[in-house]
Order: sequence, then structure tokens, then C-alpha cells
Amino acid sequence: MVEYDEWGPEKIVMVYDAKTGMKGFSVIDNTALGPAKGGIRLEPDVTIEEVARLARAMTWKCALADLPFGGGKSGIIADPKAVNKQEIVATFSRALKQEIPEQYIAAPDMNMGEGEMKTFANANGSLKACTGKPLDMQGLPHELGSTGFGVFHSILVALDHRNMDVNDVTVAIEGFGNVGQFTAKYLHEKGAKIVAVSDSKGGIYNPAGIDVPKLIEVKNNTRAVGNYEDAKKIRQSELFELDVDVLVPGARPDVITCKNIGDIKAKIVAEAANIPMTGEMEKVLHNEGILVIPDFVCNSGGVISSYVEHIGGDKDKAFKMIEEKITANAKMMLETAKEKCITPRDAGLIIAKDRVKKAMDARYEKMSR
Repeated sequence: MVEYDEWGPEKIVMVYDAKTGMKGFSVIDNTALGPAKGGIRLEPDVTIEEVARLARAMTWKCALADLPFGGGKSGIIADPKAVNKQEIVATFSRALKQEIPEQYIAAPDMNMGEGEMKTFANANGSLKACTGKPLDMQGLPHELGSTGFGVFHSILVALDHRNMDVNDVTVAIEGFGNVGQFTAKYLHEKGAKIVAVSDSKGGIYNPAGIDVPKLIEVKNNTRAVGNYEDAKKIRQSELFELDVDVLVPGARPDVITCKNIGDIKAKIVAEAANIPMTGEMEKVLHNEGILVIPDFVCNSGGVISSYVEHIGGDKDKAFKMIEEKITANAKMMLETAKEKCITPRDAGLIIAKDRVKKAMDARYEKMSR
């Protein structure tokens, strides 16, 4: 069941189309700062409760990034390999036409890429309907790696905060899709040692380090990191137990729970995925001296890039803004957390909630005139 509070959600739109079998929903959490911004997650098991939690994370993410966007998220219940996938996406887009783009602006998420965003925009009849579109549609596609670039910079800030040299750290990455690959690429190029990676089919581990460019090639050609030869095969769950400096959960929600949290040995956990654990689990790690970079800071590169696309900017402007905003926001959050002796998430929420509350108060004041 979706929980409502003083922040939202403002609206939940549920849609269905009998001809295509399209079944989906959009959660518009809060629009005080601007139209709700958030991606579409296409999965056979996506739930409205999961999407509502992700929409709330987007509210805080956009506020902390200081963008003129509110928070939203959508889900389409479908097989990502369905032969009529594009038709399903188009039907979903048309069903949300009343909300787009004044109340909600879509973006890619799981199993949604630039091709699906092209379909979504065309079906809606507006380039402003979504971001993450192909370059030939004035877009900045997710495939450029903006989210992973942001994760990379948030990790650099965390390492500096802990007085750790990037050239001396080991990293394990859960999930090796777009975000995981670019996070690994940038960290590897900076001098970090990527020692473990997993995907939906399994994991690999080499304490001496993994050849990241080679691994990316193997993954893209064979669709499985397990086909990389110079590493030991491990179970997906084993990745969370490794003795590494930085752990990057970068796939599904709720992968760190009370069942495995005691096995985590990393000094820093960078939440590249949305809600990979609850706030309570973050507090457990915080009390153990483990620094957690919360999702709404760590993976905000994607929505910052979306904003640049929305205002007509190019890749160079997007990546420059991602580096500047994430570096500044992560530092502000960690300094606030240290000053107030609270978790980074709580520190980030103080800043984000203050911005949203001021916008809500201003909106209500304007409406009451």
C-alpha cells in the first residue's frame, strides 16, 4: 500500500489498454519545485509501492540537486523482451498525455533506453514529454553514461572525506548495465582497482584487479560478466561480503537487508541504484563506521543531465554541471552530517526538505490570494 504524508504523493495515475495488454502507473509525488521528473521502469514484477518509493527519492534528488523539478516515477508491468514492447511504450505515453509535460516529464529507467524514449516522445507528440532521447531528437541519451559519471564523482568526494587515495582503493560493483559500466570505466581510468562485478546471471572476482575495458567488451558481446575468463566465478550475494574499500550497489532495490548487512566489510557504500537499502539499514552501517552515499545524491547525474537536455544544452554542458553539482552537494551533505553527528541521508534530507517546504509554502500562499 502506498503511504501518504505531508509531501505527497499528489497524484497516482493507473492506466490499462486491453488491445496491447499495457498495464502501468505513474506516481506524481511532489510538484512544488516544478513538474515531477522521473524515469519509467519496465519490469514484469514492478509494483506501485516500489514506484512510489522511487518517486519520493526523486523529490529529494531534484531538490538537493537544486533543479526546478519535482519528483515522480512510472512503472510498466511488462516483459522487456515482449515483441510489442514499443507499442506498449507508445500506448503508455498516450495514456499519460493529460499529465505531460506540465505535471510529469518521463525519462529512461530499467529496460528503457533512447529507442523507447523516441517512441514515447513521438507517441505523446512533444519533445518535452521526456528526456533521454536520441541525439538526433535534441536529446542526451542515458547511453552517454551521465549517471555513472555522477556516481564516480560522488565516490571521489567520499574518498576525499575519508582521506583515501583513489589509486589505493578496491571496488566491487553490483550491476553491470549502463550505470555500473560507466562507474567502473571512470574509476578504472582514475586509478581505482575494480576487483568484483556482478550482473543478473552471476558475478566475478579477481583481487588482483579486472581489466575493465575488456570486461565491458565481454559483457556487451555476450550479455554476461561471467564470460570474462580472468576471474573467479562468485554468486551475486557473495559480492556484498567481499573485503573491499568501496561497494557500489547498482541494480535493484533492497539488496542490502538485515540478512546480509552484517557481512558488509566495505568502508564506503555508494548507492548507484535507487533505494538499495532502507534508511534504517543505512543507520546500521553508519554506526559501524561505514560511510553511505545515499542514492538521491550518488546517482543524481542522470536527472542533472535530463535538466540540461530539457533546456536545450549539450553533452559537454551536462557533464560539467554533473561534476559541479554532485561535488558541491556531496561535500555539503557530508559536512552537514559531520557537524550534526547524523547520517549523510539525514543531512541531505534536511537540505532537500527545506527547499521543498519553502516551495510548497510559496505555492499555497499564491493559491490563497
